[in-house]
Amino acid sequence: MADDAAKAQGNAAFSSRDFTSAVIHYTSAIALSPTNHILFSNRSAAYASLRNYADALSDAIKTVELKPDWAKGYSRLGAAHWGLKQFQEAAAAYTKGLEIDPSNEALRTGLVDAQAMKKQEMKQRAKTANKFGTAAFKKKDFEAAIQHYSTAMEMDDDDIAYITNRAAVYLQMEKYNECIEDCDKAVEKGIELGSDDKMIARVLTRKGTAFVKMAKCSKDYEPAIEAYRRALKVHCTNAEAFNKLKEAERAKQVWERREFIDPKIGDEEREKGDEFFEKKKYADAIKQYTEAIKRNPEDPKAYSNRAACYNKLGAISNGLEDAEKCIELDPKFSGGYIRKAEVEFYLKEYDNAMNTYVEGLNHDPNNQELRHGVTSCIQEINKASRGGLTPAELKERQAKGMEDPEIRNILTDPVIRQVMSDLEENPSAAQTQMKNPVIQSKIQKLISAEIVQMK
Repeated sequence: MADDAAKAQGNAAFSSRDFTSAVIHYTSAIALSPTNHILFSNRSAAYASLRNYADALSDAIKTVELKPDWAKGYSRLGAAHWGLKQFQEAAAAYTKGLEIDPSNEALRTGLVDAQAMKKQEMKQRAKTANKFGTAAFKKKDFEAAIQHYSTAMEMDDDDIAYITNRAAVYLQMEKYNECIEDCDKAVEKGIELGSDDKMIARVLTRKGTAFVKMAKCSKDYEPAIEAYRRALKVHCTNAEAFNKLKEAERAKQVWERREFIDPKIGDEEREKGDEFFEKKKYADAIKQYTEAIKRNPEDPKAYSNRAACYNKLGAISNGLEDAEKCIELDPKFSGGYIRKAEVEFYLKEYDNAMNTYVEGLNHDPNNQELRHGVTSCIQEINKASRGGLTPAELKERQAKGMEDPEIRNILTDPVIRQVMSDLEENPSAAQTQMKNPVIQSKIQKLISAEIVQMK
């Protein structure tokens, strides 16, 4: 028959790689037998060999229309789609053919190759979508960024960078629950894929940050701290996770202290301390005053009372610290000045103690304890000026004075050293120099410290 002759001529031309002639002969055969699926299949192959994939696809489609249960037709269809770089469609064609002929090696190989190319193509498209997402993020067009990153995720779910980036956008949008959800998915997928530890640690750090942003009480920091610790467990040198962990721990402590504060309970604890103080159980009193301060860190009375206990026990530095804190909290409260002056008096710093008592009297002029303190300081200062100190007391006062950096600086001043010499050898010259208020002040400081003694 004529169509068979044309077909044979087409096959011969195809075998000799004369694909153009093959197309002509197959076309002639199709004109004579337009329902012959084999002729369309052969011409599709010839077109594909000429890289005319559009016509190859048209003939392949006709082939499977004419003979939908013929596996080879789907092989032609897959090849045409492949040539057009339509890898998803190619994979679908090969899959359909394998449903008809599961053992067809050509179809199996075509499917594997098409799927690989499809995956590669999708990965490339995902990278492009990711770039668009990053550009939108930098412009603060967060909705667009979300769309692009979501598209990238759909195209390539083997790269957790895209969902990680979307989590970052949600974080900026203050959609913290969505951010946390994406982070959890990224971590789970990253572990499944064996993703880089640094990437997983970064995701966990981002999750922790979202929890911190939502924190409204101390307990809210616990999942954040857990996320940061897990990030460090995954990648121990992650500086961001380490720093954020410390910040979260500090913030949690601040909230705990804030939640612990209760002025009413603070007053009750201070009153218990007062009872121990009256019984001279100073150590027990300190415990109660400390608890009172925890409950109300702004209570100057608790600091003043604890300072009194420290002073009674000889813990002078602690007493001074509490006294100064008391003054800082309430400069008008006399208790802080009394406790501070007690320490200074104990250290035989009578001038400093008197100044502290006087400062307290400026705020509370009628306070008898402050007034008595001033009197005691004056007595000690006068006692020294009248020579009432024993040699041991004098030596102690001088040694104490030399511990003062200001005293040591004064003694290095050549003018002061000359005045000190004149006081011994030329009193009139010394008196002339003492008219200078600066020199007078420095000499008075030395006199108070018993470094210089006036006769």
